[in-house]
Amino acid sequence: MIDFIAPPFLFFYAAALCALIGSHARAVLLLAVPLVALAVLLGTSFGQHVVIAVAGFELVFVRLDKLALVFSIIFCIAAFLAGLYAWHVRDTIQQIATLVYAGAAIGGVLAGDLITLFLYWEATAVASVFLIWARRTPAAYATGMRYLIIQVLSGVLLLAGLLMHYQDTGSIEFNHLGLISPGTTLIFIAFGIKCAFPLMHNWLQDAYPAATVTGTVVLSAFTTKMAVYALARGYAGTEILVYIGAVMTLFPIFFAEIENDLRRVLAYSLNNQLGFMVVGVGVGTEMALNGTAAHAFCHILYKSLLFMSVGAVLYRTGTSKASELGGLYKTMPVTMVCCLIGAASISAFPLFSGFVSKSLILDASAKNGYYFVWFALVVASAGVLSHSGIKIPYFTFFAHDSGKRPAEAPVHMRIAMIITAFLCVFIGVFPGTLYALLPFDVDYKPYTVSHVLAQMQLLCFALLAFVFLMRKGLHPPEVRGVNVDSDWVYRKAVPAVLSGIAVWVATRTNSLMSLIVMTVKSVAKWAYTLAQPGGLLAVGWGVNSMVLIVTIMMLLVLVFNFA
Repeated sequence: MIDFIAPPFLFFYAAALCALIGSHARAVLLLAVPLVALAVLLGTSFGQHVVIAVAGFELVFVRLDKLALVFSIIFCIAAFLAGLYAWHVRDTIQQIATLVYAGAAIGGVLAGDLITLFLYWEATAVASVFLIWARRTPAAYATGMRYLIIQVLSGVLLLAGLLMHYQDTGSIEFNHLGLISPGTTLIFIAFGIKCAFPLMHNWLQDAYPAATVTGTVVLSAFTTKMAVYALARGYAGTEILVYIGAVMTLFPIFFAEIENDLRRVLAYSLNNQLGFMVVGVGVGTEMALNGTAAHAFCHILYKSLLFMSVGAVLYRTGTSKASELGGLYKTMPVTMVCCLIGAASISAFPLFSGFVSKSLILDASAKNGYYFVWFALVVASAGVLSHSGIKIPYFTFFAHDSGKRPAEAPVHMRIAMIITAFLCVFIGVFPGTLYALLPFDVDYKPYTVSHVLAQMQLLCFALLAFVFLMRKGLHPPEVRGVNVDSDWVYRKAVPAVLSGIAVWVATRTNSLMSLIVMTVKSVAKWAYTLAQPGGLLAVGWGVNSMVLIVTIMMLLVLVFNFA
């Protein structure tokens, strides 16, 4: 290994500055830069690089170890695949936003201190919102504003937390923090917002499906996984994360089952998969953290593949509604096969990537005595098969014939999907390749008879349950509608309450102003009465009276002075 060349993320920023050269040049940059950054990353030695003193603080822009390496590698791969998938896009805003966003995510993973992390934390928020606004519709603008507010709020909490942490400890190092002070608690909440903790999750389902076809693929790769990395770095072994993660795996299942928009189904599924990673961070053992890193790696691939597949359908048909699709296997066979591989991977079928990563987290939770959490993860795994492993490909390609006969996805989209599908299968067949990248040494055999049989039993019974519900008409129908989630509180309830308060205040203000006006008019009328000819104040005063009044006032002054 060489000592150091340049920060990998610097290539993304340089490419963003050069992106005004021309449309085809921008597309080439989207492909070339991730590969160059990956090569530089693999050639960089472990340790701290680019340490700069600013205002008395030591900012570490590159801190490379095995945990940072595995996340940085998959971020580079994801950026390349997204660039290939978006080869046809000639939108300068989307292309520059993608470069800056990917570079900021890699920068956040490599940050060695909290100030540098904060800078990249906010950079990901600002860059990514343009992938939503790129649809250039009023709805996309409103969604982007909600997304940006929540993302910036996370950054504000991170900044407040690091200031309090520095006040307490005199350190800005980004290592293990733990829930030990108000400052680290605020940082924890900031990480939780970006990781889409329960009741903090709705920005994900709101924003990702609102982005462009290619923008959703990019969004699915970076923000939440950077937050998972931050939790693994700062809060490994924090037990509350075990239970937060368990809840995250369960509650999206219901929403994904009743959702008609397939991109929203995948957004809820993304939330579910994040829960497995959060459980791994909470358990905090070497096996669990290996499982978190491995699952994040695999999840970026198969979730990107599913978003690519649904995105290709949206690109060709103009819709991602399950109620408006079906029968597309006839004209989009490559997209269909890639979607099935993504579905098998997310469902953790043996020989696919999800199996070799999710197993580490399940076994780690059981070995450390979290039996109820293990059971929750098993139930969630069955739910994943239902809403992502079956629902996505079934209603898109095999359900009722919609009559649509779209052309197959463009060549570059198919190549991107095929490469991603290949990686999902390759990792599943040769897990040692992935295990070699993980933060700790791996002594784990995913392909044991008991493990494979147990997983196949779970998957087969989940499949039978889906068939039973469909045959009996008990499965939630795919119909157009609006499903209410907890974002109803801040999107509907809070504005309604604030509007009511505003009306009440306005009404009371008007009443108060009327009272003040009436009082002023009465005082003015009374003063006019006193001062008009013949009034009390208009009467002439004699010298004797004035002397008497002055004498009385002087006596009062003396009394108050002696009191």
